[in-house]
Amino acid sequence: MPSANGHQTMTILMAEDDPDDRILTREAMESAHVANDLRFVNDGQYLMDYLRREGDYADSDAEAPMPGIILLDLNMPRMDGREALAEIKADPELRKIPVVVLTTSKAEEDIGRSYQHHANCYITKPVDIEKFRQVVSAIESFWFTVVELPRDDHPAPAR
Repeated sequence: MPSANGHQTMTILMAEDDPDDRILTREAMESAHVANDLRFVNDGQYLMDYLRREGDYADSDAEAPMPGIILLDLNMPRMDGREALAEIKADPELRKIPVVVLTTSKAEEDIGRSYQHHANCYITKPVDIEKFRQVVSAIESFWFTVVELPRDDHPAPAR
């Protein structure tokens, strides 16, 4: 469905365990007038359950639409973002969903490993609130204004 600016609206799924970062991201998207639906999961296991329609999301196709893009933190409990990224990009039904790693880690190992697992980009979260808002605004501008993303024409993965 096109937004007011003529671009396709989509679901943005953010895997983030920090409630403050979730609030800041939502506020930044709202202040940037992002018309997309922003959804959250708390860790990599919930992310995979959401994407594969398993666990809490087994019967929720309408309540859990497939995302057009994933914002992924690396450092989360249970299944971390590194493991989730590897699973997403290894799955033929999920690998075309762009994954933006948005994390506090500046470790070269994390950056290299993320790109080895086909992350679409890697962004280190600024600790300054205003700079964080600017980063979220830049993500919105680039991914939803400049980039052509695949349409949500893929079926939900089989259960």
